[in-house]
Amino acid sequence: MSLKQEGRRWLIRQARMEDAEAVCRIFNHEEVFPNTMQLPFSSQSYWQQRLECMDRGHHMLAACHPQAPETLLGLIGLHPVAASARVAHVRTIGLSVDPDYAGQGIGSQLLRAAIDLADNWLNVTRLSLGVYSHNHRAIDLYERHGFVKEGLSRGISFGHGRYLDSLEMARLHPRLEQALEVQGRPDETQAHYLSQQGDTKC
Repeated sequence: MSLKQEGRRWLIRQARMEDAEAVCRIFNHEEVFPNTMQLPFSSQSYWQQRLECMDRGHHMLAACHPQAPETLLGLIGLHPVAASARVAHVRTIGLSVDPDYAGQGIGSQLLRAAIDLADNWLNVTRLSLGVYSHNHRAIDLYERHGFVKEGLSRGISFGHGRYLDSLEMARLHPRLEQALEVQGRPDETQAHYLSQQGDTKC
């Protein structure tokens, strides 16, 4: 059965343990793992463990064909950045699509679903991600969904025998943007206090 969509929406559902084999297949694809932080030849058991994390603040959504909901074609994850309650409003995301179905709107629909989950159900106001600076197709996709470039992490990863730069991007919920605008610049006393805390380690 051909799984190509003709002007219809893909089915988005929660990823589950039974998807581990399909997730493993996608991430081991030669066009996928080089654009992630994953190593080649990852095991199915590794992805089973990752999928088990969903009940600990991690959320993973899968894209499937409506007529074949058991066949995973793409995956997006929303992950806490740390255990601290001070960053409970932040998630980092990772997105991958089966290359055989690239260009059919799967990535866009997964991003829209993840943004809706973050905005309207998890009270997440900052979504962040890292994307290799040479991955222009992915950068364009993220920019179309409201992500903006915030900085460059030079040489943060190693792949194909060379060091790679990661472009750091984020999407802020309007609530967070408004709060940051209202805060404005700290007064001199507050600015001095914050500068003194810069070397604090924990």
